[in-house]
Amino acid sequence: MVNETGGDTLAGLADVRQRLARAASDCERDLADVTLVCVSKTFPAEAIEPVLAAGERVFGENRVQEAKQKWPGLRERFPGVSLHLIGPLQTNKVKEAVELFDVIETVDRPKLAEALAAECARSGKRPKLYVEVNTGAEPQKAGILPQEADAFIADCRNRLGLEIEGLMCIPPEGEQRSPHFALLAEIAKRNHIRVLSMGMSADFELAVQLGATHVRVGTAIFGHRTRTA
Repeated sequence: MVNETGGDTLAGLADVRQRLARAASDCERDLADVTLVCVSKTFPAEAIEPVLAAGERVFGENRVQEAKQKWPGLRERFPGVSLHLIGPLQTNKVKEAVELFDVIETVDRPKLAEALAAECARSGKRPKLYVEVNTGAEPQKAGILPQEADAFIADCRNRLGLEIEGLMCIPPEGEQRSPHFALLAEIAKRNHIRVLSMGMSADFELAVQLGATHVRVGTAIFGHRTRTA
């Protein structure tokens, strides 16, 4: 849990920073090429403030409404925040998402891509977009199937005029992570995509070894959540 001074959170952040630096060094990568996305979903503003004060500026949230409540005030006090939507996006929340988020990591179906294209054209705002790939082909999980990813990315680019900057995945629970991270990197390479958002608290070091440019770390920084989102 986070204490009143944020000490537990800052200890977690320091540990994650050290582990990230070690992972980059071990595979001879420049640490500057790996972005830490601090996953602050479900945590209140007062739990996030110590991490902002420590210099972190990239954060991930799961829900539009929750982010809308927390982040306008935090952004006023801590300029330069880049906010990533890392949870599923409903088409009826696209307008708010485009307004609030700098990066939307969960572009996962044609209907959503079409809604994003329409809102970007209407508003003139263009958040960075990542395609979520369901690397494990799990029926209960969102994301484009690997065998459909190339066509979907091409459709987003060519028909809808969307700039797809990255790919994101969440490997299945209980499976080896390496094949999923390698698969995402393979899809990215053949589609000339540089950004790979993969790896979380339990496996971000492995993700760095396999080419992650963004790692999404929540529990290792903020502690365990009291509710899910």
